[in-house]
Amino acid sequence: MAVTPAATRDPNGGARAGALTPRPRGAHLPAAGRAGKLDDVTGVDAGAHPLDNPVLGSLTGPHERLARFRGRAARYLADVSPFCALPAGPDAADWADATQLVAPGETVMFPALAAAPPPGWAVLGLGEGVQLVADGLKARPDEEAVTLGPADVPDMLRLVERTKPGPFLPRTIELGRYLGIRRDGELVAMAGERLRPPGWTEISAVCTDSAWRGYGFASRLTRALAVGIVARGEVPFLHAIATNVTAIRLYKELGFTHRRDIQFALLRRDLFVRGMSEGRHILVSWGGRGAVCRALA
Repeated sequence: MAVTPAATRDPNGGARAGALTPRPRGAHLPAAGRAGKLDDVTGVDAGAHPLDNPVLGSLTGPHERLARFRGRAARYLADVSPFCALPAGPDAADWADATQLVAPGETVMFPALAAAPPPGWAVLGLGEGVQLVADGLKARPDEEAVTLGPADVPDMLRLVERTKPGPFLPRTIELGRYLGIRRDGELVAMAGERLRPPGWTEISAVCTDSAWRGYGFASRLTRALAVGIVARGEVPFLHAIATNVTAIRLYKELGFTHRRDIQFALLRRDLFVRGMSEGRHILVSWGGRGAVCRALA
């Protein structure tokens, strides 16, 4: 079973998400971004490829139940994923909305962020990555691959701690299907589904315990996951750190091709507190050497 996205994509590059409806200023959800449906955001810009802003496409689509919204800003629930999203070309109101979704001092990630953050956000890092799409991947089931569920989360978290494949939290498993391979009862390899912009599914958390590398587990799990993705009429894609040339080479050998470079911005929201005695606002920026405070008018 070969994945051939060119046969199912439109001429502009994909099954496109719905148009981004203009938002009247001041039109927010109650309770500063409660979980639920965002009425005035239906997806990424109609003329853009769904993978240009994959987090926003996921949050306003298949993962809406796991999202929080305010205005045009969106994020995953904090125990699901640290990913946040803004529309292309965010304005001051969009950033103000994002501020309402992120707790003071909280660290989050904005993949494919196309703008520098305004004051009030600390840039902790800019991770350079690549986005790969399945162009000739042969989906294939695997007899040893077992579906992982909530009872497996402790084992999954331990494997993630040993292998560091990327963000994985207690409820990340709710993003999609996860498969694993065990040896003598121990989870030694896994992979799963993460982002799901319309028409696409990201394969993520591909990791193998160091003692079991070289057995082809990553390739087998990637192909096995693709079976379910293709059955839904979607196309697999994935992200990798640009410097991880070994993983990128493996994915290309499996049939993935480079679509674009992508940057993952790791941001922390600055902490605002009110001066008890003088009624002033104080901005607390958590720097590498401690907190730096200055009074604001």
